[in-house]
Amino acid sequence: MATRTLPDRKSSSGPGARLSSEQLVAAYRNMLLSRRLDDKEVQLKRQNKIFFQISGAGHEAILTAAGMILKPAYDWFYTYYRDRALCLELGVTPAEMLYEAVGAAADPASGGRQMPSHWGHKAYNIVSASSPTGTQFLQGVGTAEASLRAKLLNISEGFQKDEVVLVSTGDGTTSEGEFWESLNTASNLKLPVVYLVEDNGYAISVPVEVNTAGGSISKLVRSFPNLLIEEVDGCDLLASYDTMQRAVEYARQRKGPALVHAHVIRPYSHSLSDDETMYRPPVEREADAARDPVIQFPKWLVSEGHATEDELKKMQEAVDEVVLAATDDALAQPQPGPETIYYGVYSPDVDPTCEQFDTEDDPQFSGEPTTMVDLLNACMKDEMRRDQKILVFGQDVADVSREEYLGKVKGKGGVFKVTWGLQKEFGGARVFNSPLAEANIVGRAIGLAVRGFKPVVEIQFFDYIWPAYMQLRDELATMRWRSNNSFSAPVVVRTTYGGYIRGAIYHSQTGASIFTHCPGLRVVCPATALDANGLLRTAIRCDDPVLFLEHKHLYRQTYNKSQYPGPNFMIPFGKGKVVREGSDVTVVTYGATVQRAVTAANAVADSGISVEVIDLRTLSPWDRETVFESVRKNSRVIVAYEDSISWGYGAEISAAIADECFAWLDAPVKRVASADTFVGYAPRLEDAILPQVEDFKQAYEEIVKF
Repeated sequence: MATRTLPDRKSSSGPGARLSSEQLVAAYRNMLLSRRLDDKEVQLKRQNKIFFQISGAGHEAILTAAGMILKPAYDWFYTYYRDRALCLELGVTPAEMLYEAVGAAADPASGGRQMPSHWGHKAYNIVSASSPTGTQFLQGVGTAEASLRAKLLNISEGFQKDEVVLVSTGDGTTSEGEFWESLNTASNLKLPVVYLVEDNGYAISVPVEVNTAGGSISKLVRSFPNLLIEEVDGCDLLASYDTMQRAVEYARQRKGPALVHAHVIRPYSHSLSDDETMYRPPVEREADAARDPVIQFPKWLVSEGHATEDELKKMQEAVDEVVLAATDDALAQPQPGPETIYYGVYSPDVDPTCEQFDTEDDPQFSGEPTTMVDLLNACMKDEMRRDQKILVFGQDVADVSREEYLGKVKGKGGVFKVTWGLQKEFGGARVFNSPLAEANIVGRAIGLAVRGFKPVVEIQFFDYIWPAYMQLRDELATMRWRSNNSFSAPVVVRTTYGGYIRGAIYHSQTGASIFTHCPGLRVVCPATALDANGLLRTAIRCDDPVLFLEHKHLYRQTYNKSQYPGPNFMIPFGKGKVVREGSDVTVVTYGATVQRAVTAANAVADSGISVEVIDLRTLSPWDRETVFESVRKNSRVIVAYEDSISWGYGAEISAAIADECFAWLDAPVKRVASADTFVGYAPRLEDAILPQVEDFKQAYEEIVKF
């Protein structure tokens, strides 16, 4: 076992030493209450009255100190599961914590939807926590960045002049790449973030020297510019108070982020699912017990004359009564009813499938027909003029990163020019480049959206979206549901996808089904310039997170051009379009295969085969009504998509048709899709792998013979 050297204690001087007896005793009460609640939950778990328990024991001193200095409902908090004492100090009640433990409907953190110790409370700006380790860092940075953007844009409503964001973590989680990505951005932008690393020496059973090179995260991060680094004995309340005060003040003064490396203990196992005696010897556990703040601090209070033993005993009895009353309260609470399971998957207030978002029948056309690139760009300009809180960022999306070059060069505006000119019109506070880090883009966007901004971010290629998948699936899509509608993050994520461009394996991917499988996430896929304009406007104005898929091959095709339809042109989600009517075969498709389906349909018309082609336009939700109506009319159906045929998006459509329209089918549902391999670079390879017009013609001819 590696020996850890703790920093010198600083209890003898500084603001902490000047805390009054009342403040010190109150701090001890908070620490004791936190421990008693931990103990009560352990008891309830062993009685099978709750279903999970994870402890904050040993972390109470640093967390209480942090709560004494920071301001609930003023500052913002991204917590992790050991932060019970912090949340108590901020105002969360013992009963509310036990509501979490029993899964009560009244639980303010999640309404019984998350496991205990996943803190969240809208009234105190404690943003809904989740289980994945490390996802909170980038979101906290995004929330801190919101205050920077607000100041640059002269937005004051909803923002405090010197607010800070606290992001807490265990030592093990600093191994996550998103921790380092967040430090990079926080330091680069001098954001008011305070990182609190609660280092108890273990990540479950893995000791800190295995997780962290050299065994000290504070030593590793010292090269980040503008980053204040503090190290403290987190079991010492006064030293912790002094240290947290310096860190918070540094951030309030907008000098940059701060990192507090607090050495704490873990007197209990990682959770009740873990047994630390299997990997920690008695001597090590005894050394931790000797530093236990809940045991040692009351001794100091008595020795220094801040309280008598009798006073502390009475306080302990009062705390036990509070915990008992909270337990009785929690155990009597009803669980959420089964009728609530869909509440908060999507916004209960803004429905992007409704008539409010349907102005498709009244376009106000002007100008000459133009490309999908141009109409996407026009939509973003319209929306940014309408709403000052829309931000556009990602890799290469700005015209220039160095604003002094504006007007001197043409400007980049994205690798496909979709965002060209946005920075010139709206400035670098609203249109800016990100690091080359996809999780950084989406995580920051979530934090900005929590504060009321509307991020429209770009992932340059779908093929490289995977580093952001944790943020997309476990954070963005779940935020509203897991917080029981207390928090939301209506981010629009634009990304290019698809083949037919000789882009080979890493510039041709089309895995939409991986995202349509995520409840809470809207997925949109336009095939024409006009649809792209109307659907992007709906995506920006709706209140749900949206993945907006833009096919590279369709960006500048001549056949899908359109005139500009005006600044209020919208297409609702879940509304497909019959792009070619027919009476023998229905084809359900989307994206770049729409035109191939139509071309093939025109080719077989002379032989007497009448094909109806439906463009879904949005993949989640999809237009079941239009599809089923066409299938019932034609009795033969082909589902076509560009992804690999097995396990693809079309399998879900096929299954739904078989389930809902079986009685009307005169032939099995047929699929046209890519081969179950990767997209090759050589033209003969790509043509053989992706669905072509000839594949559609063959499918039409085969299905009508059945």
